[in-house]
Amino acid sequence: MQLAQVNAARLRYPVDDPRLAGFRAVVDRVNRLADVTPGFVWRDPDAHRALDRPAADGELLTVVNLSVWEDYAALHGFVYRGPHGQLVRRQREWLLPTSGPTTALWWVGDGERPTPDAALARLAHLKAHGPTPRAFSVKRRFDPSGSPPTSGARRRSLGSATEER
Repeated sequence: MQLAQVNAARLRYPVDDPRLAGFRAVVDRVNRLADVTPGFVWRDPDAHRALDRPAADGELLTVVNLSVWEDYAALHGFVYRGPHGQLVRRQREWLLPTSGPTTALWWVGDGERPTPDAALARLAHLKAHGPTPRAFSVKRRFDPSGSPPTSGARRRSLGSATEER
C-alpha cells in the first residue's frame, strides 16, 4: 500500500495574476524537488491544476495538488522539513482561508493513481464524516489496515509526537 494525498485551495488572485508569480515559481521548483525525494511515488502531471468549479461544500476550488508517497514519514519529511515548508509558511499570501480540511490522505494499492475527481471525493468525505480509514487527516491518521497508528509507530515515523501538525 502507498499513501495518496490531495490538497485543494482557493487562490487569492487569478492564476495568471502577477501577484502569484512567486507562488508559480515556488510550486514549479517544489514539484521538481518532489520528483527526486526519497519516498515519492507519483504526482498528478497537472499538479496545481486550476479547477473553477465548486467543491462539495460549495466553495470554489482553484488549485488541486494530488500525489502518492511510499508512506506518511516520506510525505511528512517532504512537506514540513524541506523547501515545501517555505510554501506552507507563505500560503496566506497566495491562498484564501477555507472551511474545513484542505488536505485528505488515504491508502491506495501499489501502482494505483487516483484521479482528481476521486481525490476530491475523498476530501469531501473527510469534510462530511471526519477522519476515517476512507479519508483521514495529518493529525488523525490510519494505517493501511484501517487502524490508527500506535503511539510508538507515530513517534518513530515523525521523530517525536509533538511534531505532528
